Amino acid sequence: MITILLLLVASSTAAVLEHQLVWKESRMVQMIRNGEYPAYLEYRDRLVAARTSNLATVVQSATDYVYYEYMGNVTVGTPDQNFIVVLDTGSANLLIPGTNCTTYCENKRLFNEKESITYVATNKPWQIKYASGDAYGTLGIDTVKVCRKPDKISFHFQIGGSLETQLVIPNSYLGVADTVGSDFKWSPKEGVFGLAFTALAVDNITPPLINAINQGLLDQPIFTTWFGQRGALGTSASGAFTYGGLDRTHCGPVIGYAPLTNARHFQFQATGFSLGSYQSTTTYEVITDTATSFLCGPQAAIDSLAKAAGATWDQTNQVYNIPCGTDAGPIKMKIGAFNYVIRANNYILQIDTNSCLFAAIPQSYAGFGPAWILGGPFMRQYCNVHDIGQKRVGFCLSLQ
Repeated sequence: MITILLLLVASSTAAVLEHQLVWKESRMVQMIRNGEYPAYLEYRDRLVAARTSNLATVVQSATDYVYYEYMGNVTVGTPDQNFIVVLDTGSANLLIPGTNCTTYCENKRLFNEKESITYVATNKPWQIKYASGDAYGTLGIDTVKVCRKPDKISFHFQIGGSLETQLVIPNSYLGVADTVGSDFKWSPKEGVFGLAFTALAVDNITPPLINAINQGLLDQPIFTTWFGQRGALGTSASGAFTYGGLDRTHCGPVIGYAPLTNARHFQFQATGFSLGSYQSTTTYEVITDTATSFLCGPQAAIDSLAKAAGATWDQTNQVYNIPCGTDAGPIKMKIGAFNYVIRANNYILQIDTNSCLFAAIPQSYAGFGPAWILGGPFMRQYCNVHDIGQKRVGFCLSLQ
């Protein structure tokens, strides 16, 4: 039985808690394998075009949720109502579907506010524009709990015994969705648990984790992320978020910290991206994103890295294919005073027996926002220490 770590500080109720994750292959990879991804790209392009025509439209989260691979469990309300959620450092709101949600909410567990004795209605509407679709509904306040563990890979979660202690965050804001994006229909997720700063949150609400820090519920105002290797399907943990401290089980010592240049996302600077014969000395704005399974960067840089790796462009699926046995050496970069590498086993994603992807895709940032997103390949190589109190991110070598 997988246990949940709870280390209580002797002089207070502050704690360090390990929130275990499960891995599921991204919907993007599934669609590529099944020949469905070009149709999704057409849908996304139409969505982007519609938003571009409306100058007032602002996308609050750049995350496209067909890319995520790691999920955890939270409960909302009293008594508990359970949901499987994407833990997303690229957004800052908690979103769960409510009982009024019908489109794309088939076969999902829905939050029934009438059954929660701790629910407080605000009667305020909210709307979030994600890269993969819009969600809107009503803003509410209720008790949120984390740290329940999965018992089945079907992504249904057990209630757990009375001895299992959790992080209980009372008076937390949540968006109860009447409408969600079409990506909900295709995936096992039932919500999004945003972990970024209040400055990124829609309606400037306090995100649940920031709320926990403000209430003194955690030992330190930090959380550490560890991602296990892809393909670890089963009941054992495929990753963990450690709230309130460092993960000393799965992660080595902190190599170094990068100060945040923008405390909305976990955004910092990196330079010297290189692979094989390609080397860049450009300094870029970068974010880490727990809900993205790829490296995303400027077109020219990604093209050069792909060429150096021996990957070829697939126009139909708009990805780079690469022979599965390739090892072109590590992708290198410099963050602060330290050098970091991403090895081939983390930047090559297997689609099927004979097909693999180079896990880097181009993105256009038009001079605004971060130029790079360091997703799964980087976050499997290094544990990330998100230091909210000191506004910095630290990196530790994953011990897997």
